[in-house]
Amino acid sequence: MTLSKAANLSDLPENTAVAVEIDGVDVALVRTAEKVFAIRDVCSHAEVALSEGEITFDDKGTPEIECWLHGSTFNLRNGAPVILPATEPVPVYPVTVDGDAVLVDVQNPLKEQEA
Repeated sequence: MTLSKAANLSDLPENTAVAVEIDGVDVALVRTAEKVFAIRDVCSHAEVALSEGEITFDDKGTPEIECWLHGSTFNLRNGAPVILPATEPVPVYPVTVDGDAVLVDVQNPLKEQEA
């Protein structure tokens, strides 16, 4: 695992996406009451920043991020598209919180079964 500091936990408002760049990769960080998620900050459909979209929750409480341009929604746990028009997943990355430091491994995206 190659962890890089992405942000301070105290700088991440709950249920809001924050855009950061980690080792040359654009990432959207999302802090929920449960944990911090990291997803590539590019919609797989329209190549716009997901960090500009809203955070929603499905009926089971799974956090999702919505692309502001066409309304595609992605599961923050595994990057899978939930609502069309997007059909391709977006990479999600392992996150570790160490004290106030949010550490992300952009070199090793999570595989769907790990998410």
